[in-house]
Amino acid sequence: MGVIIKQSFKNLITTYFGFAIGAVNTLFLFTYFLEQEYYGLVTFLLSAASLLWPFMAFGVHSTLIKFFSFYKTRQEKDRLLNLVLFLPLSVASVLGLIGFINYSFLIDYFTEGNGLVRPYIWLIFLIALATSYFEIFFAWSKLYYKSVFGNFMKEVFHRFCISLLLLAVYFKWITVHQFIYCIAGVFVLRLIAMKIYAFSLHFPKLDFKFPKQLSPVLKYTSLILIAASVATALLDLDKVMIEYFMPIENVAIYGIAIYIATVISVPQKAMHQITNPMTAEFLNTKNTSGLKDLYKRSSLNLLIVSLLIFILIITNVKQLYELIPDEYQLSILVVLLISLVKLYDNLLGNNNSILFNSDYYRIVLFIGVLLVLLAFILNLLFIPALGIEGAAIASFIAFFIYNSIKIWLVHKKFNFLPFTSKTWLILLIGVLLSLGFYFWDFNFHPVLNIILKSILIGVTYIVLAYFLNFSSEVNSIINKVLKIKTS
Repeated sequence: MGVIIKQSFKNLITTYFGFAIGAVNTLFLFTYFLEQEYYGLVTFLLSAASLLWPFMAFGVHSTLIKFFSFYKTRQEKDRLLNLVLFLPLSVASVLGLIGFINYSFLIDYFTEGNGLVRPYIWLIFLIALATSYFEIFFAWSKLYYKSVFGNFMKEVFHRFCISLLLLAVYFKWITVHQFIYCIAGVFVLRLIAMKIYAFSLHFPKLDFKFPKQLSPVLKYTSLILIAASVATALLDLDKVMIEYFMPIENVAIYGIAIYIATVISVPQKAMHQITNPMTAEFLNTKNTSGLKDLYKRSSLNLLIVSLLIFILIITNVKQLYELIPDEYQLSILVVLLISLVKLYDNLLGNNNSILFNSDYYRIVLFIGVLLVLLAFILNLLFIPALGIEGAAIASFIAFFIYNSIKIWLVHKKFNFLPFTSKTWLILLIGVLLSLGFYFWDFNFHPVLNIILKSILIGVTYIVLAYFLNFSSEVNSIINKVLKIKTS
């Protein structure tokens, strides 16, 4: 667990730094420097690309992690690496051809709906392609337990570049039209940097022969494509459907609420970079005791960190909305529902890694496809009737069912549960602190109010976590921090 905590902590710091930059972009730079419809346009383009890139990647980034340790010789590993490089290119070419043939249909669709999207449709394809290969090279680096640079590029680089581009728009150095094209360029630059880093760790010898036991590799790749598409669809389907049913500026409004809640998922993303390959190795070596221990520890530690973030968000969300323009105001219910979804995601620990690196991923895929259809139907019903709040309710229901089924499935197949005796105590404290501080406000400026409440909540929570011994790993980190401060 030491390697996990060390790299996860570095990834956590990097990811939060990136999210801090993103928060400035989302809450202030976008809202004050761009017109609302263009902010909605950017949010839609990135969400649409997120829906598309898993199809282009064809699941090979997950396949690489699962099968790399399976092959023992350098030659076989290189053949696997060559396969994951060229297979997505073939898929992307087919998708590009389909898009070219149906381009007139896409033009007519966006002309009838939000015509602002029309000139930028092809950028969805470019951003998706760049993202798919970035994820492949990021997975490449994780094979050697080198996730910090890739995590920096994934979480910090593009957000920092977008900040600079937004400032360039404000000072009229570039137009909004140029700004949107430059965003696509940032994703391409990110891909190039990640490719260079991955090749520095392992530069494969070009070999046009397929690796041994190709059939299970391709079968897993095909099925994991569905899994990645399911996960992405559940994340971005609501924003794309809002664009269809409502004016495009509503995508920006909903996107702000989503971004606020997504901060809760940062610990999970940081830990996943290192627990995913370790989970695959435990499964390949049939280390059941190690897998069970990793499952419980990852769930407990993620809950401890993410619950603090959840409390800070829920108790400060009213003041946060006072800082942004009135046209971006949104029901707090949306933030609450999506925040609960993200908290539940953290409670699962490395559940996804266990399922998608095991032989039971087919079951998850089948269930996931059904839940995407359910999410689509729920959005179809709720968005026209309830607007943006309807999208949040639809996402909450779909994710709650999906996560609950995944917990049940791991318990059924492995006889593991992520919960410990401390889980329920931690959740109880989270409920009490959330209720206690939500209704307690200082009569100060919103920023000062947020700072004071966050300090009080943070100190109270950390003291309780330490003296109630929520987790030995968390206590160890606290001890190290205290030693640094007193030295």
